[in-house]
Amino acid sequence: MKTLLLSFGLGLVAVLQAQTLPTVVEEEKEDAGTWYFKAWASDKEIPGGKLGSVSVTPMKIKILDGGSLKITFTLGIAGHCREISSTLKETEEPGKYTAYGGKHVVQIIKSGVEGHYILYGVTDLHGHQIRTAKLVGRDPDFNQEALEDLKRAAGVRGLSPETIVILKQRETCSSGSD
Repeated sequence: MKTLLLSFGLGLVAVLQAQTLPTVVEEEKEDAGTWYFKAWASDKEIPGGKLGSVSVTPMKIKILDGGSLKITFTLGIAGHCREISSTLKETEEPGKYTAYGGKHVVQIIKSGVEGHYILYGVTDLHGHQIRTAKLVGRDPDFNQEALEDLKRAAGVRGLSPETIVILKQRETCSSGSD
């Protein structure tokens, strides 16, 4: 379940590489800002919970040595909070990033709506492939036009637009809340 949850968040880190980011001196760590998950589609269900019961806190991104990015955020699923922290590494192919030794691959798709991206991810979980599409943005406000972009991108990649769930935004997560 942890791998599936991590695949949920990894895609956001990749979007930062698509934006103009400040050059980082090798030893420095810089704050790359706050991002928001707005919607999610997947070809698999989250074990033990419904996607409709998922809430997410804003994501904090740090630029690490060598250009790697570290993402930290908290997911709330069925009343339980899980802090997610992971590093995403750039590949030689433009627009693609990996984590967990290549078991998670993310492709960045720029939305037609400014400040929004669609992150298409493929994760290998114990020999089973999990495909996801996530809508992320720089602000917490929902945007219907960006959601339509997600529906198109998901459909083209074989994900059903009917599986798209709008995520609940929370500033913090506390166990027992939904």
